[in-house]
Amino acid sequence: MIEEPYSYNIMRKKVHLLEQKYPCVQSEVIGYSVLGKEIIAIKLGRGLREIHYNAAIHANEWITSALLMKFIEDCMCESVNEKGPFQHENIPLLLQQTTLWLVPMLNPDGVELAINGVNNQHPYSNQLLEWNNGSTDFTRWKANIRGVDLNDQFPAHWGHEQSRRAVSKPGPFNYSGEAPLSEPEADAIARFTINHCFDLVIALHTQGEEIYWNYRDMEPAESSATAEKFALASGYRAVKLTDSDAGYKDWFIQEFGKLGFTVEAGLGINPLPLSQFSEMYTKVSRILLLGLQI
Repeated sequence: MIEEPYSYNIMRKKVHLLEQKYPCVQSEVIGYSVLGKEIIAIKLGRGLREIHYNAAIHANEWITSALLMKFIEDCMCESVNEKGPFQHENIPLLLQQTTLWLVPMLNPDGVELAINGVNNQHPYSNQLLEWNNGSTDFTRWKANIRGVDLNDQFPAHWGHEQSRRAVSKPGPFNYSGEAPLSEPEADAIARFTINHCFDLVIALHTQGEEIYWNYRDMEPAESSATAEKFALASGYRAVKLTDSDAGYKDWFIQEFGKLGFTVEAGLGINPLPLSQFSEMYTKVSRILLLGLQI
């Protein structure tokens, strides 16, 4: 259970503590946000197969960062025999076979905005208030600090998504930006992904308890069956998504022709309440653990 909104500073402190406690946990900076915050990737394992999980590409979905960070801690606790096997799986063996890279907070500026709002010292305060229709309530904000929806930023029929969204200026959500990968956060995760050519990726979002697995019939033949395995393990529903482009999962499938998934955790209206965290984690961790075994 987490007791307060999962901020960028909380995430950074947790990464530092994990590295101190578990020497096998390694982190690196893969890029920087608009405001210069580090976008951190965490490495577990040493296997030849590389997979990747990310979270909080949308600001008001910051609870997904906490889900990934707890998953890291549970994996490490089991690996050093501090408690029993994690969901009856041999984590040390899995991490000998696979290298898992996790980026727990892709949109740190947006997360801080959604949690803390703005004050007069914020470098974008005037623009943000205008983009938010004059409201000081930023809890529903999804975009980055420049009002761009980072999950509409990838070069996978980006123009189609821009036309479908029909949002012409920055705002809390649905503005695709001036061009694909115009935002440093989206560019950072794209470059990171290209450098590693992952075998499987999972992007965590909220909400709906659904698993999206396809993109314009470019996905591997086993994608549907794999999504059904995730659904069986978690109780979520595997969904073949249409009329959606320019997302990270879409671009990954298009670019690499490998297994890519979007997992929509929890139910309700974003930001989801902290009271849902334990139940969300129980279900999502089953998907994340199964991803290590696929």
